[in-house]
Amino acid sequence: MEGIKRKNQLFIFSLLVLLVLPTLIVAECTCDQEDEDRDKTKALRYKIAALVSILFASAIGVCIPLLGKIIPALSPEKDIFFIIKAFAAGVILSTGFIHVLPDAFENLTSPCLNEHPWGDFPFTGFVAMCTAMGTLMLETYATAYFQKQHFKRGQVEATDPEKEAGHEGHVHVHTHATHGHAHGHASIDDSSELLRHRVISQVLELGIVVHSVIIGISLGASESPKTIRPLVAALTFHQFFEGMGLGSCITQAKFKRLSVTIMGLFFALTTPVGIGIGIGITNVYDESSPTALIVEGIFNAASAGILIYMALVDLLAADFMNPRMQNSGRLRLGSNLSLLLGAGCMSLLAKWA
Repeated sequence: MEGIKRKNQLFIFSLLVLLVLPTLIVAECTCDQEDEDRDKTKALRYKIAALVSILFASAIGVCIPLLGKIIPALSPEKDIFFIIKAFAAGVILSTGFIHVLPDAFENLTSPCLNEHPWGDFPFTGFVAMCTAMGTLMLETYATAYFQKQHFKRGQVEATDPEKEAGHEGHVHVHTHATHGHAHGHASIDDSSELLRHRVISQVLELGIVVHSVIIGISLGASESPKTIRPLVAALTFHQFFEGMGLGSCITQAKFKRLSVTIMGLFFALTTPVGIGIGIGITNVYDESSPTALIVEGIFNAASAGILIYMALVDLLAADFMNPRMQNSGRLRLGSNLSLLLGAGCMSLLAKWA
């Protein structure tokens, strides 16, 4: 009786192995591109539509916060600017957590990659962590260097009036030195804050640009209208919201007009250029190849680390701990609701892109 029972168990186990094993093999062998409903002509039309709509949406999004000089209500001194910036920060935070980081995990854990080393270590989280720490170090060293340089200049400027007024009396010299010292400290504080905003805007643009190029190339290389169609609207809103976040940072950095124009154009053109590159390499690009997966995964992970750090530390923490917001219940409520709305809208877009 026991022998018959064992034979039955062995038979059932063998049957399960025969049924399940082919399923596992099929599930893992996903490296070959599927035969989608490919239509090059129709797909190209969607790509051109995406290129134009994303270009206009990116340009409008990045320009809205820059209109503070023309529209006083949008200037950084107004409460509405804090609310717009909170919305944009929510968008950027959601982009990092919901859009970019999951893509990086998917790329670097693909069954198309070798088990060693890609299956031995969580490279996605490691790269994101390293870029977040690298961003912190970059900001710290850049700000410290600038402060030292500016403090040295401030000391020289403060000592000049003493030399000039040396024969006019002790009291006069002391008064000038004191005023020069106070003015020097105020100037150093203002300049340090300005430098911080400039570093933030440049690093944030770098993080956005990296994943925008990857998104553009992926869309441009696809030949499936079914895949491209929902991406057109989703990426248009995606770039519009991200542009608002970047534009808010550029506004506070107070760059010269030429620098503002270059940064705005660079952001607006990145995804369309990526789409153009994707169209050009359609016939040779294989998004399932190990090289493409590794490159995309590492760049997406790095971009996610930058975006998450920037959103939490440089955008949200700096503004939400600001005495102006701490002293205004209405501004706190508006900014919190705006943050949730921005993160929610961007998270919703993950359903299509």
